[in-house]
Amino acid sequence: MAGEVSVTRLTTAAVNGLTDAEFVDRFGDIAEHSPWVAERAARARPYADREAFIAGFVAALESAPEEARLALIRAHPDLAGKAAIRGDLTDDSTREQAGAGLGSLTPAEYARFSDLNADYKRRFGIPFIFAVKGATKDMILAAFETRIDNDYDVEFATALGQVCRIFRFRIEDRVSP
Repeated sequence: MAGEVSVTRLTTAAVNGLTDAEFVDRFGDIAEHSPWVAERAARARPYADREAFIAGFVAALESAPEEARLALIRAHPDLAGKAAIRGDLTDDSTREQAGAGLGSLTPAEYARFSDLNADYKRRFGIPFIFAVKGATKDMILAAFETRIDNDYDVEFATALGQVCRIFRFRIEDRVSP
């Protein structure tokens, strides 16, 4: 299937057996440009299963100070933005955006995404975050148009919820059930 990657999945026992450095090396990119999340999650081991591992990443994020959570949100690229055009996305983001059709937008669609990204950042001061795996560009555009009317607190919480969905998708790709 397009956009998927073939990775040897680790068992939870193998995850628990990694040194902290190996853990961060293997999972430091789960949270976009924020290896501190993996560092915190490594300290919460051992995990009983993959669900507990995912919960460990979520707890690492939720227990972090607000400024760290905000920095993690701001580390995310715009969807179909300039970083994608330049090829500056992480491997995971590249695959996820391509899988949602964001790598093959028409000029009009790209302009719409650019306008929405700019409007959203002006309104909230953060990039629009949407866990795009399994979504279409139309679903993403509909979410953009709905969420632009949220207040900041609702949108900050929604963005964090989407980050946690991204954690889930990326961990499911790397750790066996």
